[in-house]
Amino acid sequence: MTAADGVWQQIFNFDNYGELLVLVRNSLVAGAALGLIGGLAGVFVIRRDLPFAVHGISELSFAGASAALLLGANVVAGSIVGSLIAAGTIGLLGSRARDGNSVIGILMPFGLGLGVLFLALYKGRAANKFGILTGQIVAVDTPQMSWLLGTSALVLIALAVMWRPLTFASADPEVAEARGVPVRALSLAFMVVLGLAVALSVQIVGALLVLTLVVTPAAAAARITVSPVVLPVLSVVFAMAAIEGGILLALGGSIPISPYVTTISFAIYVVCRLAGSYRNRRWGARRTVPEPG
Repeated sequence: MTAADGVWQQIFNFDNYGELLVLVRNSLVAGAALGLIGGLAGVFVIRRDLPFAVHGISELSFAGASAALLLGANVVAGSIVGSLIAAGTIGLLGSRARDGNSVIGILMPFGLGLGVLFLALYKGRAANKFGILTGQIVAVDTPQMSWLLGTSALVLIALAVMWRPLTFASADPEVAEARGVPVRALSLAFMVVLGLAVALSVQIVGALLVLTLVVTPAAAAARITVSPVVLPVLSVVFAMAAIEGGILLALGGSIPISPYVTTISFAIYVVCRLAGSYRNRRWGARRTVPEPG
């Protein structure tokens, strides 16, 4: 066997795949739930220009998960606590775009430094440390499943309640505020919901690559549609395709799940970007053709 064959076997190995598939039943269910909330939350991340905030929240989510691992507590719960602290801080202190970016820029290295400290103090299995950074949803157990599904349901309910006013406030905050929409309260509430979505997404791709679930699917959908109905639907479909595809591919290899999820998500974005550019060129060419007569 050549070196290239050995690498390929590490990435894609489908020996006894049918037997292994039974082991990821929980993972596939959790992945579907997280694809749903990641795709929906991502719509507002794109509309409100918050990708940088997602990254900032993920760093404190990493710190919370690392602290929970060190203390022997539930890692998902620790991740959620860290995310909520970051989201609340950004929402309360970063009322303006410039202030928000400054707050996020301060939180990111602080959270990353804390996470590294907690992992350095942790003396358990190295795989547990690595999983927080790169994801480990292939091994979702029952307690994690309960936390994931319960928090996912909470996020979905919150998004359903605030969807219409948040859409209005995201499109034109000044007019929305003039018409009595509580723009500031909505912004803070969405940051909390975003914190929960980020904390759950960290369980799939890890803290370092969480943008691929909360940002990339919605960004891809936005390249091919502006419909307020089609956009969230496509975003959810793309997020689920990346998660479920990543789980199924990772099952046949010996490397973490995150490279599979990020590659699928990035490929979807590239296809959508090319399709959107082609459509825009055709539309532009059609508009320049003079009308007969």
